[in-house]
Amino acid sequence: MARSCSKEFASNYMLLNSENLGFIDLFYIVLSKDLKNRKFIDCSEGAREESSSRRWIIFASIVAQKLLFFLAKPLARFGSKVEYWLNLISSNGGFVGLVQNFLRGRVVEPNKESANFFSITEYTDKRVDLDKSIKPGDWRYLSALSIMAAKASYENKAYLETIVRDHWKMELLGSFNFWNDYQEKANTQAFLCRETRGDEELIVVSFRGTEVFDAEAWSSDVDLSWYELHCGVGKVHGGFLKALGLQKNLGFPKEIEQVDDRPVAYYFIRNMLRELLAANKNAKFIVTGHSLGGALAILFPAILAFHKEDLLLERLQGIYTFGQPRVGDSKFGEFMEEQLKNNSIRYFRTVYCNDIVPRLPYDDNNFMFKHFGECLYVNSFYKGQIVAEEPNKNYFSLLDAIPQMANAVWELARSFVIPYTRGADYKEGALLRVIRLLGVLVPGISAHLPQNYVNASRLVSSDVLRIDD
Repeated sequence: MARSCSKEFASNYMLLNSENLGFIDLFYIVLSKDLKNRKFIDCSEGAREESSSRRWIIFASIVAQKLLFFLAKPLARFGSKVEYWLNLISSNGGFVGLVQNFLRGRVVEPNKESANFFSITEYTDKRVDLDKSIKPGDWRYLSALSIMAAKASYENKAYLETIVRDHWKMELLGSFNFWNDYQEKANTQAFLCRETRGDEELIVVSFRGTEVFDAEAWSSDVDLSWYELHCGVGKVHGGFLKALGLQKNLGFPKEIEQVDDRPVAYYFIRNMLRELLAANKNAKFIVTGHSLGGALAILFPAILAFHKEDLLLERLQGIYTFGQPRVGDSKFGEFMEEQLKNNSIRYFRTVYCNDIVPRLPYDDNNFMFKHFGECLYVNSFYKGQIVAEEPNKNYFSLLDAIPQMANAVWELARSFVIPYTRGADYKEGALLRVIRLLGVLVPGISAHLPQNYVNASRLVSSDVLRIDD
């Protein structure tokens, strides 16, 4: 963003640009206190000199982004092949069926737009029904509904139509691909559905999270770029702002002129909610998401508050996030806690065990990204507790490495016994077990799967927290 634009939108900013990073520049990050004049950093005039510890964290962030930039295309191709073969085998009734159909010349090719084409996320957890034991009115109901919506957001529109209509008995209001002005492509996805009970309506807004083989989305998670928004909002993660709808040369104005083939997430969803809520005074809405989707779910009402959309905030019943990364600094947390309190909005942030993503971006005495509000922390035995911060908040600790690996071994072993201890609905397939095996080496990755959060929403004790819905 140009500096002239930032004066109207953000009072302060620091933007990292790994594309402009050369090998020599890596030494400047570590050795030079003054990074303001480097081509890989764009920052405001008032940006301070960086301490040694902060520079090392910036170094790690920008190297990770550079690596992900080089891996983006091969990773996407690999992911596309994996998804194709998973769906090819499934479409032909399994591996044996595929061989038989091949010999007969009758191989069924998977259709990426059909309701039977699944993402890798869905292959790790094919549950589609809501938990019938958790009824509306139970404090767990909205959380259980939200994680199923967050999981479903990874799928195509035809799949969503089938699941929302036939299994959830709700109405799909739309599934959308939104334009990212900085990546210059539609890379943010979300869907809306509606549950009707008498005169009451509940609208669910679900943002898609980080896809397994989407290096650009993972790059957003490790990016330390930020903008300090006016009006006391605080410092906010730059990559998440861009995914939600930050505009080049405009920032985040209250209104923009949208192009039909390039809808922008924040503005499109906000305008849609305005119409839906105006049509029924008893309607409310919730916002949810897993991973990156969780960051967008909490950032969406933050921008509503930034734009003083009080009528919409009054109708927001809750925000439910799962495996959500940190979004802003302590000032942003204070701003949001005030908004949540003033509008009686529930913010329910769930973290499962050693999930690495809620521990990103880095948070220590030298850096700014902070969580806020209470956290529902669920361990690998699905025991929950309300805490201010999840244990081992920055993940990267040598002291915790061995316990994390031991826990990952337990999760792998658990996958073989959980159908017998919890029921057939919790059976885990071969792909999930392979990921859990890889998770022994990097425990936080396998712990991030939505499947863990679906289990957590259903198995956590009802005594942990009771809130009247």
